[in-house]
Amino acid sequence: MATSNAKQALHQTIRDVLREEILSGLLPGGSALRQDTLAERFNASRIPVREALRQLESEGLVTHHLNRGAVVTSMNVEQICEMLDIRVALECHAARLAVPNMVERDFEAMDRILDAYQASTEVAEWAEYNRRFHLALSAPANNLRLRQLIEEYCLNTDRFTHVAMSQATGKEKPQADHRCLVEACRRRDVPAVVRLLEEHIMDTRRELMATARGTEQSSGSSDSRRPSHDAASVKLWPIAGHG
Repeated sequence: MATSNAKQALHQTIRDVLREEILSGLLPGGSALRQDTLAERFNASRIPVREALRQLESEGLVTHHLNRGAVVTSMNVEQICEMLDIRVALECHAARLAVPNMVERDFEAMDRILDAYQASTEVAEWAEYNRRFHLALSAPANNLRLRQLIEEYCLNTDRFTHVAMSQATGKEKPQADHRCLVEACRRRDVPAVVRLLEEHIMDTRRELMATARGTEQSSGSSDSRRPSHDAASVKLWPIAGHG
């Protein structure tokens, strides 16, 4: 039993380390994740490495290619925008279920996250606080599968949008949005929560598209005739303040 638990802990450790490196941008999209290299790095067999990669694939962070093996997932701007559209649908549905179930400790939990977010001066930390807030907002829906889907799409969109959007606009606007959401939750005003949440996520979408347009316009004249919508080309990194 102890050996089994140790193996389980090992693949989780590998998964968590790789996830953090992907979300922080240390492992950018397209990076190869070779099982033998990872096994040597973590002083492990390929079994826990394979399981860690499988779980990261289920989160959308890793893609397996027939000839290349596992690589960090890359997305272009259009794909990120599609995921943001899905986030709107998932999170707004969760809000409709969650708000009527909220109690004081739910509001306090969201306030604590936002207080820590406000106190942070590290852009790299903002994405994690943003993620925690959105998950806390949906938690009272009491739907584990829905929460997992929201977390998956939060992880996948934040890692491409957060730093770029935060550096462009700071955290004051998203933080103001978050505070308004908590106030509407306290009033149990479900339509207001849904409206604010949709607008909040769509703001990220609009900022993303504006960043992409600006990058295309500032690129060389020859490149501008062939617009690139790859996320990397518009300098989007794991993002912490938006969405």
